[in-house]
Amino acid sequence: MALDPKFIGRTYPPTAPYEVGREKIREFADAIGDANPVYRDPEAAAKYGHPDVIAPVTFPIVISLGAAEQIVMDPELGLDYSRVVHADQRFSYARPVRAGDRLVAVVTVENIKTMAGNDIITTRADIATVDGEHVVTARSTLAARGTGDTDTKTGEN
Repeated sequence: MALDPKFIGRTYPPTAPYEVGREKIREFADAIGDANPVYRDPEAAAKYGHPDVIAPVTFPIVISLGAAEQIVMDPELGLDYSRVVHADQRFSYARPVRAGDRLVAVVTVENIKTMAGNDIITTRADIATVDGEHVVTARSTLAARGTGDTDTKTGEN
């Protein structure tokens, strides 16, 4: 069954605050194989004008995944997560994520469409400090394979 486009524009409550720690940043940088010293050494980060170590540009996935879970697990939406593949991820920054940030994410369904019998859902997670300073926007596109309404004889939606 195809996802209902009435969910476009639905916004979910903010996540619990996530405290960004130096060790979490280092672990993430290690996991992606990036040895950049600004992810590990406060002095190296300071040379580039940062008050503390900063996180790799894809680090906000850690925060946005928790927010997106609200959409994925929404029983009213009816998304079959066993059929989902991650199709696209983009980040738009106001400033880098840095150690000591306490971040929350508010996630919104930006679009739902059906293509070739697959449901495509695009979400936006606005990530800000607990004080309201916008840090980054994470956009994600998920494809639920074979869940869109398709006429099996013609292949048309």
